[in-house]
Amino acid sequence: MPLLFSALVPPPEVIESIRDEVSGISAPKSVRWSAPEGWHVTLGFYGEEADPTDRVTWLRRRLAGQAAPTLRLEGAGSFSHVLYLGVYGEGLVELATAAGAGRDRPYLPHLTLARTRESVPPELPRRLSAYTSEAWTATDVVLMRSDRAPSGARYSVVETFPLESGHAR
Repeated sequence: MPLLFSALVPPPEVIESIRDEVSGISAPKSVRWSAPEGWHVTLGFYGEEADPTDRVTWLRRRLAGQAAPTLRLEGAGSFSHVLYLGVYGEGLVELATAAGAGRDRPYLPHLTLARTRESVPPELPRRLSAYTSEAWTATDVVLMRSDRAPSGARYSVVETFPLESGHAR
C-alpha cells in the first residue's frame, strides 16, 4: 500500500545547487544518496492510505488561505540514519502544522540527502555545514505518494495545493 505525505519541492535552481554541493563528496558504500528528483521538504506524514480522496479534501481545507513561505536550505545534520540539510523560513512551521506535522513528534524541517544502515559518518554533516541555498518562495504544497521499489522509494504527485502569494504570516 502506498504511503502519503505532503511536501514542498525546491525549484530546479536550488536542486542544481544541492547537486553541485554534494557531487564532490565521497562517502562509504553504506551511504545511499537520495535521488535529486525525490528531494523535498516533508510537511505532514500520513502513512498508508489506499485511497487519497479523503486526504486531498482534508488538505484542501487545512491549507486554504495559507501563505507561501520564503525558504532557504542551510547547514546539515543527522538523526537516526539520515543525513539532511536544514530548512528555514518564516511561516514554515505554521504551514507544516496546518498540514498535520507535530502531532506525533516535534517538527524538524529538513531535506533528506542520504540514508545509511549505520550512523551517519560525522564528516558528512561537517562537510555540508557551510552550505546555504538561495532563498525561494514555496508557492505550492504537494500531496505525494511513495511506492516502494527495489531501487528505493518512487515518489509521484497526487495533488497540488497553491498557497497564497505575498509574505508568510
